[in-house]
Amino acid sequence: MNDFASNASTAQRAAMVELVADRRHYDGVVLGAVCRAKLSVWIATANLKDVHIEAPIGTRARAQGRYQSIIERFGELTRRGVEIRILHGAAPSRPYRQALAKSRLRPPGFEMRECPRVHLKLAVVDGAYAYIGSANFTGAGIGARGDGRRNFELGVATDDDVLLDATQLRFDRIWSGRECGSCRLRARCPKPLDGA
Repeated sequence: MNDFASNASTAQRAAMVELVADRRHYDGVVLGAVCRAKLSVWIATANLKDVHIEAPIGTRARAQGRYQSIIERFGELTRRGVEIRILHGAAPSRPYRQALAKSRLRPPGFEMRECPRVHLKLAVVDGAYAYIGSANFTGAGIGARGDGRRNFELGVATDDDVLLDATQLRFDRIWSGRECGSCRLRARCPKPLDGA
């Protein structure tokens, strides 16, 4: 084996990479990753709505076929010690704000920050799983709506450590306000994140 082939083989990484389309956003990303978080959930979305999801297996609500607000699930996660951060580009929908007001979700376990420049869509769970794609955190975006009512969305889910590090670094730079200084919308921003 020549030196180039030897170096190339040591540079390769093994990682899970999965194409996520349409309804798989709901099944794989929301129910499969976000709702099973053990440590942390970081979500970035341009639009944020009150998504309703199936109640957890083994609950009376599930047996009755009821759905619950994602806010309720976030509450369950934070009570188990999961940190939830949501970075969004516009004001959340009225139903989301109403559900949030009724909840007991508060910092430091649950935090939301708005930045009008945020258009990225991602979910990072436990620092070990990342979804990066087109889906906003809305019912139509994440595939929670019925057939014929959900958006056509596409993304990638991965456990690749290099992509996870880069994704989390990008999220954290925005979250912490390190991008605010050079932002040309700062004068119109209602609450710059570097002052949060």
